[in-house]
Amino acid sequence: MSYLPDWDGITEFVAVVESGSFTAASRRLSVSVAQVSRQINALEKRLNCQLLYRTTRKISITEAGNLYYQDCRHLIDALEQAENSLTDLQSTPRGKLKVTAPLAFGEESIVPLINSFLKQHPQLQIEVVLTNRKLNLIDEGVDIAIRLGHLDNLDLRARQLSQRQSYTCASPDYLKQYGTPHSLNELQHHNCLQGTLEHWRFQENGREQVVEVSGSLRCNSGRALLDAALKGIGIVQLPDMYVGELLESGQMISVLPNFKPVKEGIWGLYPAGRSSSTKVQLLLDYLATNLK
Repeated sequence: MSYLPDWDGITEFVAVVESGSFTAASRRLSVSVAQVSRQINALEKRLNCQLLYRTTRKISITEAGNLYYQDCRHLIDALEQAENSLTDLQSTPRGKLKVTAPLAFGEESIVPLINSFLKQHPQLQIEVVLTNRKLNLIDEGVDIAIRLGHLDNLDLRARQLSQRQSYTCASPDYLKQYGTPHSLNELQHHNCLQGTLEHWRFQENGREQVVEVSGSLRCNSGRALLDAALKGIGIVQLPDMYVGELLESGQMISVLPNFKPVKEGIWGLYPAGRSSSTKVQLLLDYLATNLK
């Protein structure tokens, strides 16, 4: 082994361990599967040690590989920190960022802010993936994930950027025809337009209440549910980004005002290894300052 350490294969090895497969690692690193395999084979040959067990179905790490991975992970974190220190010194964030956000919320609220952020930091390149599927940040090489509401117990850092309020509301035509509910129990007698969940959440005297609802339409699009509500089909529960202006104009009427839905957190999630990244923290700061 030469006096200077050889980094060949280390990045590929860490990517395979963290993503669980050669294919996922190749996507993460934007190289071919053959390149990942070739580099790790060469690494094992150079170290004269087997790091991974390979079968046709899965890959697992050897005891020696696990020890080597822990040290390599520290080395990569240290290298990232060293690069971030240079970025801090230059006071100009640069390089690439990958951000994911829910489709509708991303289009309405996140992407416009990212575009404004880019105008301030033109040396950054930001890739935005809008999807309602929860991406694996490590596998997909994502720096920041915007998530709404309750967070699963994930091995990620989380920062609350803001909150959003939902409203239970209906069109004047619907309320004129079917009446206005005044208690949570009365919702069972109304056509409740549902999203992906079978229940709505409310606050009553400071306590959370979960009410099962049902209706003639179920759709994972807030815009579609709003259109149905505007046409007098039923009652809907939607965030303020959909109904705020309509409530002010009177096109939609808030019902059950004493039972406001629980405020929903808007979160920025990021892998622990990115916590010292200046560009990640700058974007999170910008979103936290400007999200309404």
